Amino acid sequence: MDCKLEESAWRAESLVLQGQEGFPEDGGEDGLSEILQLLQVDVEYEHQEEEACPANSATWGSKNVQRKQRHWERIVSSKKSKRKQEKERRKAKHAEHPGTCPQHSKRFLKALTKEKLLEAKHSGPRLCVDLSMTHHMSKKELSRLAGQIRRMYGSNKKASRPFWICLTGFSTDSPLYEECLRMNDGFSAYLLDVTEEDCFSLFPLETLVYLTPDSEQALEDIDQNTVYIIGGLVDESIQKKVTFQKAREYSVKTARLPIQEYMVRRQNEKNYHSKILAINQVFDILSTYFETHNWPEALKKGVSPGKGYILRNSME
Repeated sequence: MDCKLEESAWRAESLVLQGQEGFPEDGGEDGLSEILQLLQVDVEYEHQEEEACPANSATWGSKNVQRKQRHWERIVSSKKSKRKQEKERRKAKHAEHPGTCPQHSKRFLKALTKEKLLEAKHSGPRLCVDLSMTHHMSKKELSRLAGQIRRMYGSNKKASRPFWICLTGFSTDSPLYEECLRMNDGFSAYLLDVTEEDCFSLFPLETLVYLTPDSEQALEDIDQNTVYIIGGLVDESIQKKVTFQKAREYSVKTARLPIQEYMVRRQNEKNYHSKILAINQVFDILSTYFETHNWPEALKKGVSPGKGYILRNSME
């Protein structure tokens, strides 16, 4: 406070000296009155600050802290005012157009997504990603698999009828887990099950269907009492029938996506055609079919043009 008073006195003295050195004056007593008023305002302002912030308070012991606190309070007050104005604006807009759907806040949408996912845990279909085959995968393959898990979870969050996802055979001290933490923000808070148990010991074998492109049986429908398994395998060397042989080892039913029933090969320069899909692509097909019960629409969603297949009715 003493420093402020000295500064105000210096400003007042400076103005007086300026008037004596020939600078334009505002006029005698009026100029002096203005200087005294300026000094009085500074004194009163500092006195108010001193009353609001006792000198003995540890929090307000520094004038720099006081300045930052006042700045922060102005920011908070401004944000509250803006939120209030935005809320009133939305109310007015909704009153003008009562038929339109209200825009929900991010917090509300996040809570709604969480509620849907937790509801799927009790009543939705289950999808297991078998991650017990990752120990032979390279660092590059593990990174690709971690990215596929992220995209699969993102699609499930957006679905109106989500699955409950289980990552089985998944150890928290594995290289894949470390890669998921590195690549996927908030991975440890994902609303899904993570377990070291194998999917074959976690569920009754008669409830399992292993989805593999090598199966002879095409998937016809999605049953909510069935647990569907996707092999969590990114194999750049393309070892055939790995997931199919694993399912046969445990005498578990298998099924393939009905690609050949609804799609045909499309001629391309490389003559490349593949039915091997990433786990997020398989999930997009299952999720879309579960919502629409339309296989062509679901396959169009998950089978990218690069796989060399198109829907039958898309041929010219």
